[in-house]
Amino acid sequence: MSNFTGRGSVNRREFLKRGGSVATGVAVLGSISPRAFAREDNTIRLSLIGCGGRGSGAVGDALNVRGQGPVKLYAMADLQEKRMESSYKALQKKFPDKVDVPPERKFIGFKAFRKAIDILRPGDVALCTTRAYIRPVHVEYAINKGINVFMEKPFASDPEGLHRMLRADQVAKEKGVKVSAGLQCRHSPARQALIDKIRNGEMGEIPLIRANRYGGTRWLTDQGEKSNNFMEQLQFGKIHLLWVGSGHMVDNLIHQIDECCWIKDSWPVSCHGMGGRIPQSTDRGQNLDAYTMEYTFADGTKAFCGFRRMSRAFTEFATYIHGTKCAAQFSGRTHAATVHLFKDQRISRENISWTPTKDQHSPWQYEWNSFIESIRKDRPHNEIKRAVYSDLASLMGRAACHTGKIITWEQIMKSQFQFCDYLDDLSPSSPPPVKADANGQFPIPIPGSWKEV
Repeated sequence: MSNFTGRGSVNRREFLKRGGSVATGVAVLGSISPRAFAREDNTIRLSLIGCGGRGSGAVGDALNVRGQGPVKLYAMADLQEKRMESSYKALQKKFPDKVDVPPERKFIGFKAFRKAIDILRPGDVALCTTRAYIRPVHVEYAINKGINVFMEKPFASDPEGLHRMLRADQVAKEKGVKVSAGLQCRHSPARQALIDKIRNGEMGEIPLIRANRYGGTRWLTDQGEKSNNFMEQLQFGKIHLLWVGSGHMVDNLIHQIDECCWIKDSWPVSCHGMGGRIPQSTDRGQNLDAYTMEYTFADGTKAFCGFRRMSRAFTEFATYIHGTKCAAQFSGRTHAATVHLFKDQRISRENISWTPTKDQHSPWQYEWNSFIESIRKDRPHNEIKRAVYSDLASLMGRAACHTGKIITWEQIMKSQFQFCDYLDDLSPSSPPPVKADANGQFPIPIPGSWKEV
């Protein structure tokens, strides 16, 4: 079948390159209840916790929300002052009237997230956008304080972290805290239109979904003396060390695994997978170069999900659905809403039978439009459970490929496995959870002896 992915959505990490007008206006707000805040047109204040590209991009989308009252960036927290200042300068340049972060509201260090959250009021938002390893700690703290949360994906690096997130979900429900999760494609109107057709039976039964993300090589070089330094691992290990950010497959493919679960309106009961490295690989990280996963749902139907980092090879970034009546495309390159129904199982431009109205915004913008509206109107908005379940499904796939075993939903739901059990007490002198050997090579998953469930 043809590689028909389409182009048209811009990656949120490139937000600083995008144009756009800036709405202005800031109102002063005293201490009030969440419900009163939601009804009044007052400023929603943001604290950015984790000032990398994803966090800065999320702030950009929040500040680009139109017609729903003022929103401003109020505080920032990070481990690195240089990264924070870079983010601040870029955001302040693009949104001069919506960025109000003086030096006294910029916080550095492992406990900085607490200060950035404590300074907020009910109705404000903590953006938890660091790498996955520490996400549960930050989200849990904000929820316990009664502060609304936007949390980036992945949501934890291991099963125990995700179960901690589910425990925080119970507190969020009790307190009425609103939580938005960074699986933005669920907010795409074009995708929602196709979901409606699927639910109405227009594609028949759905026995097969194919979701692939194939791209070029991104290997970790020998880090030398930095390899076994805790603070350095947090920087170079973002996608290369499993404990820091879940590894490159989960970090990227979680979106399409989430799409598969959305299409099926259920969670997989098991996953079988395999993967491997390119011969003569010089990658010092923990990732495999190729992952292929076969998810099975309760009705016996399948979703095949693939991820690959390999140069000079076939590339694809798309999700396809094969129903008993016809096929469809659900998404395309860089999460573009490339959505079509086809006349039969042949996927090609010449065979399209239906295309929805084109999305007017990126899925990231729709995500923030919905979240801010929920805060303003005080309507329920909690995406924790379905986001965490999609992440658990992603970890099923990772574990299946790394261990060479079939991993079940029951196993992942019972798992207490974690890479690092001292996340609440981190400091610059903390020991690294994983160490490289004398050649700078970090442990590589080997089926039969590897454990992560």
